[in-house]
Order: sequence, then structure tokens, then C-alpha cells
Amino acid sequence: MKLKALFLTFFAFFNSFLLSNTLYSETPEEAGFKISLNSEKANNGFRGEVSEMKMILEDAHGTKISRKMKGKIMETKGDGDKSISQFLLPADVRGTMMLTWTHKKKDDDQWLFLPSIKRTKRISSSSKSASFMGSEFSYEDLGSQEVEKYTHKLIKEEKNQDGLAMWLIERTPKNKKSGYKRLKTWIIKKYNNPSKVEYFDRKNELLKTATFSDYREYKVGGKSLWRANKIHMVNVQTGKKSTITWSNRKLGVEFDEDEFEKDSLLEQDF
Repeated sequence: MKLKALFLTFFAFFNSFLLSNTLYSETPEEAGFKISLNSEKANNGFRGEVSEMKMILEDAHGTKISRKMKGKIMETKGDGDKSISQFLLPADVRGTMMLTWTHKKKDDDQWLFLPSIKRTKRISSSSKSASFMGSEFSYEDLGSQEVEKYTHKLIKEEKNQDGLAMWLIERTPKNKKSGYKRLKTWIIKKYNNPSKVEYFDRKNELLKTATFSDYREYKVGGKSLWRANKIHMVNVQTGKKSTITWSNRKLGVEFDEDEFEKDSLLEQDF
């Protein structure tokens, strides 16, 4: 028994030693990529999502504008997600919709439907860094952040104010047309999702900061998926702020792919 216990202790120590050496042998870039890839995998499997959203725009003087939206997202195989956001209120933006097809490597496809002229406008690559409907969120921010579109680097591990363990990952867009030089992303280990993201402009100066909160657990096919139900974006250069909150959120919804075609925007009512 003593020999068996000694063997088991040695075996456990040896495995721990190998694991430790494997972790330390990784470069910060390899570790960052692995963490980002695992985070993406942890968020896959939701199939489809529907929700209601509220967007609050606040200028540097504290004046606020409220907008009501609804949205749906469809998970696709082998590529990025497809999503539609539709404005419900106020009247001046009612019926405006944005359709996004995200891709793992090439530029995302995005279209904006304008009900006043019943026309669908394609968002060009050079316009992806522009403001979405006057908010501090850009068109680029609204696509899913595919791992393949960035280089990744683990900076350090730390804890947030609630004591939750996090990784700090620096991500650099591979697309030279991106509005960002780099992003610093704090990923909460428990949720495999961000706590905060700092966006640096092309001059490498801090442009804005997004804070993610009100995480809730959703079950789809026995898998737990965590989603932030509030994102607060602050433009540190202008003092403007935008907040999006989600309600009546459902995951595991099945969609017909035809619902996410550009030509279907004229008939959308979901």
C-alpha cells in the first residue's frame, strides 16, 4: 500500500510538472490565441437568439436620447454569425434595420435598410469605423469578434473588483482598414466573456472603453452559455456615452436562413 501511495503521489506530481512546463513553454501569443479560441468555443452552440434592446445615447452635457430595438442572431456553420437589428422607437428611426453577416477571415458584409426611402444601403469597408446610428458603437463593433481576424497576446492574469479571475488579452486587428490599432480585453474566466474592452485608435491613443455587466446564464441543449445583458460604452475623447441593455432574451431559437437575406429586409417583422 505504501508503494502504491508513493507511486500515485509521484505520478500526480509528474503530471503537474508536465502541465506547468507546457504552460510556461507557451509564448504570450500562443497563450493568448488559445484563451481566445477556447472563449469562442465556450460561446458557440446557441443556435439562434431573439431579444429586445434599449439603447441610451448621452452627449458630453448629459442629455440623453432613448431608443428601443429588437434583434435576432443566427449561428452558422463554418463562418461567422448573421444578425438583424430593427429600431422600434422613436418615430424618426422606426423601421431602420441593420443586417450583418460576419466572416471568420474576410470583411463582414453589412447593410442598413432605410424605411423612409425603402432602400438598402451597403456599408463599405472604409465606413466600418463610423458611428452606428449616432451611438458610440461603430459598425465594426457590431460584428462578432472572430478569433481569426486578430493576433492575440496574453498580457497577464488578475482579478476584478468582484474577485473574479480574468485574463488580459491584447488583440491586434489583421485588417489594416480597421478603425482600431489594438484592443485590450479583460476576459472573465468564469464566463469566458469580457469584463472590459479598451479600444485604441489608429494613432494608438485610447479612444473608448466598453464595460460588460449583468451576466446571466442560458441553457441550450444542456450547455451553459453566459451573456452580458448590459454594455456601457464611453468615448474618452469626446465624453459621449452609449448603453445597450437586453431584455426578454432567448437562446436556442431556430431560424430559416432566408430570414437573413438582404432582400428579406423589406418584409421583416419579427
